[in-house]
Amino acid sequence: MDLQLRDQVVLVVGGAGYIGSVVTERFRQEGATTVVASRRASDDLDSVVMDATDPVSVRSAIAGVVSTHGRIGALVVTAAPSAQTLDPARSSEPEQILEAVDSKALAFLRVATEVIPNMREAGYGRIVVISGQNALVTGNITGSVRNAATIMVAKNLADELAGTGIAVNAVNPGLVADDPPREVGIGRAGSTSTQQVADLVAFLASPISGVSGESIAVGHRVRGVMSF
Repeated sequence: MDLQLRDQVVLVVGGAGYIGSVVTERFRQEGATTVVASRRASDDLDSVVMDATDPVSVRSAIAGVVSTHGRIGALVVTAAPSAQTLDPARSSEPEQILEAVDSKALAFLRVATEVIPNMREAGYGRIVVISGQNALVTGNITGSVRNAATIMVAKNLADELAGTGIAVNAVNPGLVADDPPREVGIGRAGSTSTQQVADLVAFLASPISGVSGESIAVGHRVRGVMSF
């Protein structure tokens, strides 16, 4: 299937990370001009330095991409501290929760709101954020809140932009592994690979996708949980 990404400029925030690097490669396989944004300087030839928790850094990086490429057709935000970096002993501490929300949900919002004017001007855009299925289950307040907030930000942006030609979606992996197990336990999300995440992101970020306002699981959605 031709995803019609060959003439698109795609910005992948967190594009040097575990998931982001595979997403970046997927877009480049499709022929898209793909810019990697990360906190530190990258060896990637087409990259910018961006700290998504710093509005000045975000503004400067986005301006640089638009200056170089003229537009941003798709934005993918994969950047966030790994769930393994969250201290389970501090799960209910407000300080950790605030920091986690700022570094994921609000970081996404900062970048998206900076890119959206360029997309509005073009009358077209695709925005995809990586959240996570622990938004759907209890057991870790920090993990649940930061991912639920990210999904809520994406849905609100999608509704604000309905009818503009700009689509916004959230992708929710369960456990991401190089060799994900096939078993899915009761009350657990299915595991997935980075490649499966990247394939879904590439579709949602393509001109052929008409999906917007959705929160889509990768791997099996939490087994035993139903929502409408």
